[in-house]
Amino acid sequence: MIFKTAAELGGLIAAGETTAVEVAQAHLERIEQVEGKVNAFLHVAAEGALEQARAVDARRAAGEELGPLAGVPIAHKDVFTTRDMPTTCASKILEGWVPPYDATVTTRLREAGLVILGKTNMDEFAMGSSTENSAYGPTSNPWDLSRIPGGSSGGSSAAVAAYEAPLATGTDTGGSIRQPAAVTGLVGMKPTYGGSSRFGLVAFASSLDTPGPFARNVLDAALLHEAFSGHDPRDSTSISQPVPPVVEAARQADVAGLRVGVVKEFGGDGYQPGVLARFNETVELLESLGAKVVEVSCPSFDYALSSYYLIAPSEASSNLARFDAMRYGLRVGDDGTRSAEEVMALTRAAGFGPEVKRRIILGTYALSSGYYDAYYGKAQQVRTLIARDFEAAFGQVDVLVSPTTPTTAFPIGERADDPMAMYLADLCTIPSNMAGNAAISVPCGLADEDGLPVGLQIMAPVLADDRCYRVGAAVEKALEDRWGGPLLGKAPAL
Repeated sequence: MIFKTAAELGGLIAAGETTAVEVAQAHLERIEQVEGKVNAFLHVAAEGALEQARAVDARRAAGEELGPLAGVPIAHKDVFTTRDMPTTCASKILEGWVPPYDATVTTRLREAGLVILGKTNMDEFAMGSSTENSAYGPTSNPWDLSRIPGGSSGGSSAAVAAYEAPLATGTDTGGSIRQPAAVTGLVGMKPTYGGSSRFGLVAFASSLDTPGPFARNVLDAALLHEAFSGHDPRDSTSISQPVPPVVEAARQADVAGLRVGVVKEFGGDGYQPGVLARFNETVELLESLGAKVVEVSCPSFDYALSSYYLIAPSEASSNLARFDAMRYGLRVGDDGTRSAEEVMALTRAAGFGPEVKRRIILGTYALSSGYYDAYYGKAQQVRTLIARDFEAAFGQVDVLVSPTTPTTAFPIGERADDPMAMYLADLCTIPSNMAGNAAISVPCGLADEDGLPVGLQIMAPVLADDRCYRVGAAVEKALEDRWGGPLLGKAPAL
């Protein structure tokens, strides 16, 4: 049961060949079996999941028309509010907090009949590329338990790769869906900014945060994308446009006649040879499938990382000011002798981890009087140049491609004391967040050096999310024909 795709599970439940309860129980048993090794979940809602599954079975028995994912289990990133289970953002400052409302993404998962198994581990407040910044311990990569599963959505990627759930949600601020998907052999999609609602998503960087799906294949990702996306009047940045035809595109799986641009700036020094080898082979594969491949230069991409690490911390500094020990979450030192300012300082010192503090300090500095124009203002100007580079590139080609990450999954602890080395994991993914366009990562093989997964990133214009799925599905089909099955079939069994 646990090895079936989400589409297969939905079909079996709809046909009456199994029940949502049986599917949920199988995945809960898998969680119990492997979770001690993986640490993908911060909260497992076993009783709640079975209750949701029983409700789906009852609705179907009553003859109600349900969606294609009704009864399919899902792991939910612990950055989305959930009224019936804790939302901690993997931080001590929110330990045990149960929100009074659901995020829009959560609501739409429930309406689609998906069964939420629990909340997944992550880098604290989504700040990181390895899930080592969690206050509740790191998550391990199911391919090699000594390595990171990516971040910040590493709990979600590990849960799907370990067959604890067929689907998961994540958020992508600078690559936090695509990078974990790449290093765990999954499909991970960052929709167009504003295409999926941020209401109820605990904010890190409001102009960058984007909810998106994890899955083991392109069609499953498209089905989940369609289920929770669309306009939300409660989110002022939500786009009032229909969801692109992503499921239809995933089923099309054809690149004949498409113009594919290889980003010149994403390659060379700093890239693992095995990553470049698989990427180059996949570009050749696209040509053999009928795509026209050309090299495209986007010179401003070289400055994306630097500008991102001014904009994102600045927005984090502003967003995290709400954690003041007065309204919710942790409160330290409130013994009646200290002022509100002292309690706030003690609480934030005890509740936030080192990476969160680092980014708050950096962001506060960048926004301070006398430095705002020199740092934050300049970074926003670079952001405009990046968007213009994308616009020019998409005038020449239909999609852009690159490696998703410069390297495969690195060992846990290897970059913990080197923030710059950690930040470089998002080198290829950050430009799409800065411009707001759509981007997906799909598996394209294993690196020769370590036998670990490599991801292909496909980038498309704003609201052309369907192109990502169309190209991704074509690559997936051709590679699975070559491999004799999905890439995850080559993963070591837990």
